[in-house]
Amino acid sequence: MAYSKAEAKEWARENMKGIWAAALQPFSPDDLSIDEAGMRANIRHWVEDLGIDGLFIAGKQGEFFSMTLEERKRAFEIAADAVRGTGARTIMSASDQNLDVVLDLARHAQAVGADSIVVHAPVLHFVKDPDQILREYYKRISDEVDIAIALWSHPDSGYLMSPELCAELADLPNVAAIKYSVPREMYARLTQLAGDKLLVSTASEEEWLDNVLELGWRLYLCSSPPYLLQTAADRRMRDYTDLAFAGKAAEARAVSASLEPVRQALRSTRPADKPQAHQKYWQELLGQVGGPVRAPMLELTEAEKAASRAAFEACGLKTARRAAE
Repeated sequence: MAYSKAEAKEWARENMKGIWAAALQPFSPDDLSIDEAGMRANIRHWVEDLGIDGLFIAGKQGEFFSMTLEERKRAFEIAADAVRGTGARTIMSASDQNLDVVLDLARHAQAVGADSIVVHAPVLHFVKDPDQILREYYKRISDEVDIAIALWSHPDSGYLMSPELCAELADLPNVAAIKYSVPREMYARLTQLAGDKLLVSTASEEEWLDNVLELGWRLYLCSSPPYLLQTAADRRMRDYTDLAFAGKAAEARAVSASLEPVRQALRSTRPADKPQAHQKYWQELLGQVGGPVRAPMLELTEAEKAASRAAFEACGLKTARRAAE
């Protein structure tokens, strides 16, 4: 790694900036194995053409729950190699219900040259007060590895970590960031409490601009809109982010508002039970590598694909083909 455990927070402050995207995992249409060539092609496009600063690998968007441990490790290796020399960064999801698996993945991420890891707060059955469990859980992970750690709190765990607990966990030497998938008042509170020692972010693209302008955030960590709302010919998320970073609030808001038809096209055609399949199909419409989902996730029907195609064609997102017309 480029830093020691003691330097993890400083490294994160200097390097975890800009737009970080959560990668969907392409699988081969033939046998559902990892599509390594497709994964590399997507990463190259995202980094070189879309200007994405960092990639979140093998998370929930990436269907980690349907992958073997060896496949998850291989995804880390591919991503770390694919971004090498590009200036882009990686954050590998070491999330798992089994702590030994978390630690194994964390050590592997560290060994293959990942920049950081993210660890989801575990599901805790029958527990009414999880705070002491979480203190011990994240301390154990921090003790075992040197790599920078991002916390991750989301309703999927069955509870939300409080801003006060997150601020306390930020005292661990290599806890450097958090993906805080919570209501705005909670992440604003955490920013106030611990913004000097913890990079606070949330996954909502629609809230990102306000968080830059009003909370001073510099890290979007992270979901799929950075590569679903953009093309090489139409980088409006990158554009409004850079305008906001430069203090040009009115211009940034105008560019962001112009993306609303694209957001609506995605929202209106996404079946409630098929998030990855829908996003992978949208990738294919953009010319990226999408591919099938794995069980237990469901594929789109032909009618759902037709609705997505129609919305895509009408949303105003520029593509290379449209730019040439």
